[in-house]
Amino acid sequence: MPARCRALIGLVVAGALIGCAAPPPPPPPPKPVVVGPPTDTVRIPLTDLLARTYYGNAGGLYPGGINQPPADHDSAARARRNSIKPLDVNGDESPFGKYVLVSIGMSNATREWCSQTSGPPCGAWTFMGKAAADPGVNHYTLVIVNGAADGQDAPAWTSPTSPNYDRIKVGRLAPLGLSENQVQVAWVKLDDPNPTASLPADTADAHILVTNLGQVLRALRARYPYLRLVFLSSRIYGGYATTGLNPEPYAYESGFSVKWVIESQINEMRGLPANPQAGTLDYTKRAAPLILWGPYMWADGATPRSDGLAWLRTDFEADGLHPSQSGESKVSDKLLDFFKNSPYTRCWFATSGYCL
Repeated sequence: MPARCRALIGLVVAGALIGCAAPPPPPPPPKPVVVGPPTDTVRIPLTDLLARTYYGNAGGLYPGGINQPPADHDSAARARRNSIKPLDVNGDESPFGKYVLVSIGMSNATREWCSQTSGPPCGAWTFMGKAAADPGVNHYTLVIVNGAADGQDAPAWTSPTSPNYDRIKVGRLAPLGLSENQVQVAWVKLDDPNPTASLPADTADAHILVTNLGQVLRALRARYPYLRLVFLSSRIYGGYATTGLNPEPYAYESGFSVKWVIESQINEMRGLPANPQAGTLDYTKRAAPLILWGPYMWADGATPRSDGLAWLRTDFEADGLHPSQSGESKVSDKLLDFFKNSPYTRCWFATSGYCL
């Protein structure tokens, strides 16, 4: 065969071999991005933080990183719930008596509970406004009263002789024919104004609020001798605030203050040392009422937490601190749902409620 033909045949065969060769292997896939758990400094709602920590402080509403009261505290709370009965102005049980649910708090609390001015009429979108229009709420033996008022932060409630208590007695209870003896349940939402130190500092305002809340709880017990239960709530989101009255991280950290106060009472009743900042909260010795969490309402701005709650800029007024009507409505929805459905409240708050 001529050399020229052999060369052509070689090229054809080589081309065929090249055409049949396997394609080169694809490049290896990129390594997956592993997202670790949030750092210890990330603000996560306590109800979602659970066993994780914030500056070493465990989440959850109650000890052990859980959102429900432990069995011993639950049992004691149910016993006090069962003792809520209609009372007359002298504190004696009466078929014609009433029991009072009162709010204690500052500007945000009064706007969410009833009105900016503290007095009636309450806005239809507030807790008292919605409760008044709800046929499922007990309107026969239960009376809801707004004791919260603008500018009345925690230090204004720490003594039984604080003017706020006389204001409620004279301006809120007496006009309804009621007395302090009939106040058996309270919702408390307080803060310390203009905080300056955040966690993890030992001087953090979260610790100062623990001290003030302890004093407030003892003052409430002194003023209201038949007070059975107190439900505590911390602040809503403060990240839009344009003033130093209570911005982040202080609004978030007030949740730890509430958690620590309740935890201190639980520990004290178990025979363990109480938190020295909170002081004694022994309900068997009538030092303070039994305390539980009310609705926990902090979420990280527009980022929804696990139950969907989020706080938009439009939920606040121009100062970014006080809730607008939509913000007040969000809080009132949480309050109404809590009191109608909590096992510690529904049998005396709701018309068709029952408690086991």
